[in-house]
Order: sequence, then C-alpha cells, then structure tokens
Amino acid sequence: MRMCGTSVEGGEAAGADRSGAGTYTSRPALAELTSRTIRSRRHVPQPHRYPGTAALWCRDRSGTAGRPGTVSVFQCPLAPCPHPVLPVPRPPRAQLGGRRRVGAGSARRLLLKPDPAPPSAPLSPRRPHPRPATGARRRSAAPGRGPRRGYYVRARAVDHCVQDFLLKTQSHPRTQILSLGAGFDSLYFRLKDMDLLRHTVIYEVDFPNVACQKATLIKRTEELSALVEDSGAEGSGVTTAFSGKDYRLLGVDLSELPKLSIALEEAGMDNEVPTLFIAEVVLTYMENSRSDALIQWAAERFSHACFLLYEQMHPEDPFGRVMQQHFRQLNSALRSLSQYPDCEAQQKRFFEKGWTECSVMDMNEFFTCCIPEDEQRRVQALEPFDEYEEWHLKCSHYFVLTASKGMEPSWTPLLSNVTVPHHHGPIRLAGSISALACAVQSEVLGLRRYGHHSSVIKPNVILTTGGFGEENGHHCRMRNFHVLIKYAGSWKTKCVKKENPDKRWDERLYHTVSCLSDSLALVVGGRTSPSNAALGMLWLRFLKICNDLDPADVTVEPVSLQPAVERAALRWRHSTTEVIFKGEKYLFMYGGRSATQPVLGDWYFLHIPEISCTTISVEGPVPEGRHSHSACSWKGGVLIAGGLGAAEQPLNSVFLLRETEHGFRWQIIETHPPLIPRYSHTAHVHDEKLMLVGGVWFHSLCVPGITVIDLMTGLCVDYTINAECLEWPLMLHNHSSVFLPDEKELLLIGGGGNCFSFGTHLNPNPISLNLSSVLSSP
Repeated sequence: MRMCGTSVEGGEAAGADRSGAGTYTSRPALAELTSRTIRSRRHVPQPHRYPGTAALWCRDRSGTAGRPGTVSVFQCPLAPCPHPVLPVPRPPRAQLGGRRRVGAGSARRLLLKPDPAPPSAPLSPRRPHPRPATGARRRSAAPGRGPRRGYYVRARAVDHCVQDFLLKTQSHPRTQILSLGAGFDSLYFRLKDMDLLRHTVIYEVDFPNVACQKATLIKRTEELSALVEDSGAEGSGVTTAFSGKDYRLLGVDLSELPKLSIALEEAGMDNEVPTLFIAEVVLTYMENSRSDALIQWAAERFSHACFLLYEQMHPEDPFGRVMQQHFRQLNSALRSLSQYPDCEAQQKRFFEKGWTECSVMDMNEFFTCCIPEDEQRRVQALEPFDEYEEWHLKCSHYFVLTASKGMEPSWTPLLSNVTVPHHHGPIRLAGSISALACAVQSEVLGLRRYGHHSSVIKPNVILTTGGFGEENGHHCRMRNFHVLIKYAGSWKTKCVKKENPDKRWDERLYHTVSCLSDSLALVVGGRTSPSNAALGMLWLRFLKICNDLDPADVTVEPVSLQPAVERAALRWRHSTTEVIFKGEKYLFMYGGRSATQPVLGDWYFLHIPEISCTTISVEGPVPEGRHSHSACSWKGGVLIAGGLGAAEQPLNSVFLLRETEHGFRWQIIETHPPLIPRYSHTAHVHDEKLMLVGGVWFHSLCVPGITVIDLMTGLCVDYTINAECLEWPLMLHNHSSVFLPDEKELLLIGGGGNCFSFGTHLNPNPISLNLSSVLSSP
C-alpha cells in the first residue's frame, strides 16, 4: 500500500492503552509527525463534516493482488505544517466490506476546503472478524503514539531514498520514477511542490478503475491540476488515465507484464535513462512467482535502474504471528513472507533476479543510522511517548531495501551515517526451555495484562497489581488487584478485596511493589498516561491472607503515605530493590523516567520501615541513565542489567552496587560473550547466577528467551523458549515473573501489549518454565 507521508494498516485495538494520546504538545508540532488519522474497516469518511481537511484522497495499493482497497488522506511529514491540524472527529459507522480509513493533510497541506467525496472503490465482500483466539484485539479509531511514529519512519525512509535518487542523478538530462501500485499516492505532488522534478517524469500504475478515479479527482481539484499542469486533454493511449507535462497515470494490472511494457512505451517511458521503481508494501500481496517476475523484468528491461522496496518480515515470531493474523482477517495474506521471511532472503532474491547491488536494513537500523541525531531528538520530543516496545517491535518487522544495476556512480542511499553495533549474527544457543501453560482455576481474567507488577507476599501467594489489561470484558487500566494462589498442587486466581479503597491508586502502570513483611507492601511510582505520572507512594496493608489450609479471600487496605519522599517517587519504569547497609534495610530506588525527563539516572536510599530518604556515599563508575531495566537483590547489594538509554537504544551493561565500609560502590560486571542489549525484561538471581527473562532487543534473528550470566566468571549463555505447546503467541515483554527457588520453577505472568496497528495481544495464561537443567549447568 502506498502513502503520502503516512499510511495505515489496520485499526487500533479497542480500548488500547492510549492514555493521553489526545494530549499533544502542540497541534502544529504533532502535525509534523503525522496527521491524526481515522482508521477502521467499518468507518466511512463523511467529507462534508470535516471542513479544512485535505483535498487529496489516497487509496492503498490494492492493484497488485486484488486485496481489499482502502481510502485514506495523509499529510507529508517532510516540512513543518503552516496550519494547525485539528483532531478529526470519529465518523459514523457504516456497513461496508474491506478497509477504509481517513486522515487529515495533503501533498501541499491544502487546508483550504472540504475534502471531495471519496472515490468509490470495488471492495471485497465483507468478512466476519471474530475475536482472535490468541487474545489480540482490534483497535479503536484514534491512532496511538506508537503507530504515529511507525508511519513517520516509513514515510521518512521512502522520501530519503527518493530524494537521494534525484540528487545522485541530477546531472542526467532526464530521469524517471515508476510507482508500482501507486493508488492515490501524492508523491508526485509533494516532489513537484518542492521543485524537485525539473528533469524527472513520474509514472504511476494501478488497476484501471483506480487510475480513472484518481484522474477524475485530480482534474476536479484546482490546486492539483495546477501542479500537474493539466491541459484538460484526455490521456493518450488505451491504458493512460491521465497525462501531464511530467506525470503519467496508467491503468494496468502489474501481473500482466506484456501489457505493462506496452503501456509504459506508449506513455513515453525510456528504458535507457535512470529509472527508480517504488514498491511500497505492494509485492507482498502478489503471488511470489508474479512478484519475482516483476523484479526480474525491471532488471532486464531497464539499463540504469534502481528499486526501492518497503515490506514486512519475520512472520513466525510472536509479533509476526499477530501481524499475519491481522492481514489474514482482512483477506489480505502477506504472500511473500513464507519464501522471503527476512532481510537476507530479500537481498538474495534481488541478486538472483539480476540486480548487481542491494542493501537492506530494518526500520530500527534505518532510524538510528540514516536519520540525523537532531531529527531523531525532534521526533522523540514531539509528544509524550511511552510505547517503546511497540515502536521497536514494529520497526524490527519492516524493512527498506534498495537495489540497483548499471548506475554510475553506485546508488547507495542506505549507507549509515553513524557506526552502531549490529546484532545480526547467529546467537550461540545453549539449548531450549519448554514453556507450559499453567492450569489455573480462575474466577476472573485478572492476569491478562501488561505493565503490571507481581510480588510474592508469602509462600505460594503472588499478588499482581496495576497494568493494562482485560477487565469486565473491556481493555482498560486495571483497577483490581489479583492473587495467584497455589493450593493442593494447583494454581488458582482470585480477586483481592479492598478495604477503604484509596483514590490515589489511580490504576497505575509501570510501578513497583516491594513486600516489606507478610502484612505490608510499598507501592512506588507508576503512571496513568505519559503526561500524568504524579502518583507517588502508597502502602498496601494485608488485613487477611489465605493460608495453606484455607485458601480464602485476600483483603488489602491501601493507605496513603506521608509526602516526605513523594517527589523522588514521581517516576515509572524504575526499580526498587532491597539492600543492606550496616545491618539496616533500605529500598534502593533507581532510574526510570518521569513526565519531564525521558530517562533518569539518579537513585535514592529509603530507610525501612519509615521510608525516609537517607544519604549514603556511592563511589565507582556511575551507570548511564536508563529505564525498563531489571534489578535484583544480591549479597546485600543490587544488580542492574540492561534497560533503555537516553537515545532510546537498548543497553547491555550489568552493574553491581555492592556494600563497602563507608557506603556502596558501583562495579561493572563484564560478560563474555557480550550481553545482547535488551530492555523490558525481568531478572532473578539463584546460586550466583543472574537470569534475564524475555524483553525486547534489536537482534533480527530471534526473540529474547532466557540469558544466564555466571556472576563469578561472567560467562553469558542464551537459551530459547520453546512455545510450541502453546496455542497462542508468547510475548515476553511488559510481563512479570516470579522465581520459585525450591522447585527451580519460573512463573511468567501476563505480558504482551499493543502490536502497532494490528491489535493488542495479551498472554492469556501464566506460563511455567522448569529451570532445573539450566541452573545445574556448570
């Protein structure tokens, strides 16, 4: 599918955690990143209701495989928007098949008049969309912060490569761009408005009915007709729907290569001048034999050719399975993924089809390496943002590829501007650990959540609080507490009773809970939305706890804490860990982020039990600020591992804060081989071995399983988690975990999150991992 600055590939999950998504720093600033977009398969635009929106509609590139069409309007993110873009109201529902979506903005940011009525597009018969068995839920109309960034980086990648082609070929008297399955893309109008087409002709190809609809729209829109220099004459040739001075719009099925060749020749395309082919989420919807033939046809027919491809990859990991399921439900299967599942397969494909040079990178690498640091910081500062896992996972499942042949000098737009560590090599796995779903007797669905916290409040009793999940049939921030109780050899889930509920609980995410005794726990920090994190601290008093003979209800009383240390606790994605200094117990609060600081590197010692800040000397190499890291108590100190740093890059450092005679000292734990950078994981220590569980990393070949670090030798060993026995994708980020040392069993609770625009996935059941063999290994 093609886009004019941004694009949409599905709806946002119903009730997904988009807290504060409608609270922007400024409308013009947010408009730079992307317009607020309405997206739903069952929504139809009502242009007369939205005065001041764009004049150009954009239809997804469905012309290649007959997939259901979409209609969208997008805003180009290349330059600041001169007008504020208002959030577009949600349109009424209508019973239509296929997918239709609308946004705000246009090629020239034509905020001058109401949109014209959308062109009618042939849509496939509507198919029912049952709730997926995996727990993925469709999203509501409003785009979230993660998708907005996803659309931005996609637009940036395409524009980066197109403008690089125009720059490298500016000495040629003529160049060409052929946009395959262009739909209602506004690329031509944006480049024309920027005066970048002085010697370039753009050809666009899509189904004949799509091309005719677009031609009609251009002719009746004064601003667009002026840009294309429409003479009012009909397009020449049977397949030419529109012809301008430097613009040709052709109606041809891309799978019919002989007809395509004739149509391009009639439209004046020259096989001997430098030509850029653009296929942006197009080839994946075609049969592989036909898309392969198209790639080979382009290499053989044109002497000086470049190819730009943007598509999905990694179909078999948990995020990829949710992504595939989303497109299957739309009757739009991603056909290329089975044969070309990753960057290496796509690169080999182009070499085999006649292209002599080919570069490819996923979108995490593109954002880091090809976007200047000042632009990265600008994007990161545009709005309150906390969807890091969703953003990085989306970027790891899309790639941009450039290929060329016969170009002098070589066309290499994906050369990195910076040097960053790559993690594309093989991981030396020591083995695998089987994941088994726990048979849980459940009165409630309280453990389907993410961004929560789980703590052992007494043997065989695990308290889970907060997070975002499913409650009373809806996705929301979780109000209730739940306990997981092991009784008579099996686990049972119960809802916790609250005495005198304190409004300050505020349904928080990314907090910590430290159990200080069998009857008392301390809640620290957390957030509701990224712009509202002033939640502070809260006591949890356990008035009634079940015992082994009577697994009755658990009763908790939330109690406000005196505000003496409240300011220090206004953070989330941090850690609180028990340490010991001179025989006294303290909670060590470290890192995280706040509403004003995207990364914190400070720490506090909170004396137990009065929870007062105490100054204790700390020496040694100070860790860089981080959040979403792990922290474990060990030998009276604390182990800090991984996390996300200030540049939104995963970290691989491991630090030990150990007690000294006069305070504490930071000590670096060297690992070999080096730990793969990661964040959003959990960790536990057993017999001088640090276990890191799950998380998110940028490694392209697999997802994190369990990494075991020998704290005496630094040896770092990776194990994969075998989830073949599970009927749903196991997502191990934003989860919690509890280690049961007597059984050497690891219990994984919750986890998952928003999967870009493909839905929200919540792990439905706790998972048990038997670590006996792992922990007994030398």
